[in-house]
Amino acid sequence: QGPDMPLSRLRKAIEESCPHLASSVHIRLKLMAEGELKDMEQFFDDLSDSFTGTEPEVHKTSVVGLFLRHMILAYNKLSFSQVYKLYTALQQYFQNDEKKNGMDESDMELTNTEELEGKMEKEELDVPLREEEISCSGPLSQKQAEYFLSQQASLLKNDETKALTPASLQKELNNLLKFNPDFAEAHYLSYLNSLRVQDVFSSTHSLLHYFDRLILTGAESKSNGDEGYGRSLRYAALNLAALHCRFGHYQQAELALQEAIRIAQESNDHVCLQHCLSWLYILEQKIFDSCVLLEHSVNKSLHFGLPYLASLGIQSLVQQRAFAGKAANKLMDALKDSDLLHWKHSLSELIDISIAQKTAIWRLYGRSTMALQQAQTLLSMNSLEAVNVGVQQNNTESFAVVLCHLAELHAEQGYFAAASEILKHLKERFPPNSQHAQLWMLFDQKIQFERAMNDGRYHIADSLVAGITALNSIEGVYRKAIVLKAQNQMSEAHKLLQKLLIHCQKIKNTEMVISVLLAIAELYWRSSCHTIALPVLLQALALSREYSLQYLASETVLNLAFSQLILGITEQALNILHMAIEPVLAHGAVLDKGCAMFLVAKCQVASAASYAPQKKIEALESAILNLNEAKAYFAKVDCKEQLRDVLYFQARLFHTLGKTQERNKCAMLFRQLHQELPAHGVPLINAFK
Repeated sequence: QGPDMPLSRLRKAIEESCPHLASSVHIRLKLMAEGELKDMEQFFDDLSDSFTGTEPEVHKTSVVGLFLRHMILAYNKLSFSQVYKLYTALQQYFQNDEKKNGMDESDMELTNTEELEGKMEKEELDVPLREEEISCSGPLSQKQAEYFLSQQASLLKNDETKALTPASLQKELNNLLKFNPDFAEAHYLSYLNSLRVQDVFSSTHSLLHYFDRLILTGAESKSNGDEGYGRSLRYAALNLAALHCRFGHYQQAELALQEAIRIAQESNDHVCLQHCLSWLYILEQKIFDSCVLLEHSVNKSLHFGLPYLASLGIQSLVQQRAFAGKAANKLMDALKDSDLLHWKHSLSELIDISIAQKTAIWRLYGRSTMALQQAQTLLSMNSLEAVNVGVQQNNTESFAVVLCHLAELHAEQGYFAAASEILKHLKERFPPNSQHAQLWMLFDQKIQFERAMNDGRYHIADSLVAGITALNSIEGVYRKAIVLKAQNQMSEAHKLLQKLLIHCQKIKNTEMVISVLLAIAELYWRSSCHTIALPVLLQALALSREYSLQYLASETVLNLAFSQLILGITEQALNILHMAIEPVLAHGAVLDKGCAMFLVAKCQVASAASYAPQKKIEALESAILNLNEAKAYFAKVDCKEQLRDVLYFQARLFHTLGKTQERNKCAMLFRQLHQELPAHGVPLINAFK
């Protein structure tokens, strides 16, 4: 099936199954290669004798018998010049192996025995075909070429890391096309290979060549009659539209799609029209919300028996409804219906996409526990598709998304070592040149940014902003504003946040709009404009509740409680804190939990001012316990600035209660942190986070 393997590898393969036969094979090959042409002629004569006699060595109808007869027949059909060409090729094959062995022997004299043994073991374990084994100097047979193409296409889909590198694969494809320029499938694999490296020109060139060759060879017309030519043309236009859409060339994509729709309508091809409708939705959603198109596409796909397309439509519809703030229970019901379709038709890839979608939706709604559960479900699932041994089926976008969420969830809970292990695994599964590598690159940069901010190393956080912006411009601008705010560059941060707010409102990125509003409110506190911050926070709260973003709503309520504390409405602040703190403690990041407990302690101290002496002492002691909890959370994420504030607050409370020893301990720890991380002149009580 595969290309001719080197003689050394062939001998190794024979030795593994039948050791005593390997030396016989080598001797026979040596006799033919170092002898004359008549020795090869004699070999084929001996093969024919295997079938003669009362008890033949090989039965004519056995697997080996059929193979030998096929080989003898092919040999007998050769002309004299072709026989000579075969003999010289055999000699070359044997001599290449001898030269390689000679080089290995000369290297062996210079190499340590233990190193050589290690090298041999490594070679034995290296099951996938290596570049030198797969390359061929001459033309491959049709079957060999098809096997090579199907193997590489399967690897590109399921486990890109085990496929040949883009450069090596292109070299082999060019070699194939040199001997057979009209080999359409080779052009299509070249197109897939160019997509890996985001090469617009080469991918377009290869795609057009594929459909040109498909029409020229008549592969389509044989199976579909005259209809085959039109089918190739409309699917060529559709694929071209998909390619332009992938690279962000929406105008060209729309023109190609219109062409595909026109040809499909002329041919009355409903299946092609449904694919066109799906792509039309993808293009239209770049301009406006096109739910009607999508619903129509799902209904028609189900009508024409296209479960894959129908399911993808449902997934897109759910995603759109999630961003529009629909209730989670309705979305999960819709996904459950699509899951029934997947299991019924064994659509393994779509099952993975559905679970990854659920993970992302729970994350959007701020339910980290549910997101974690869905992520673990996908990672522990076995694939339904049969794949070759040694191929990881799960190197798809769904797994990249889920692993990225998992890394972020661990980082939020302060498990940075676990998060870095997950990211390391992602880097191995999805190398930097693979198509899904941008996902983990962004999450890696974001986790590093959060760690640098927690640690007060704003110069490092600032250096990471460029990398985040390159991968996601909105995230990059937001984080730049956060750094400026931390460095007390208030006016610059405010300008940046206002521009970002207008842009996010325009593109309807509600999640980022709320985050920006919270950041703007914090800028107003730091500038002692607490009354101006309140309308901004109320706007954020209204949006987060409208779009069912529970976690952001809880965070906004905490910010409102802080504003009320500053304005002196402490009892009201405590009341709304009790309402918001439960979701934060259940699903929040460790840093947010710490900030919430710190805020509770501040409110308790502020409200205790009007209490009777005994009740006041109890309230202060309760506040100290809450501060201890906050301190534990901040220590977990190494947030030194917040730790310093907690220690300062604790020292003051211990002083009020007359606990000198505890006060001195807190004061000493505060002094150590204060020397390491000097304050920027902002009053300690005047910041929530």
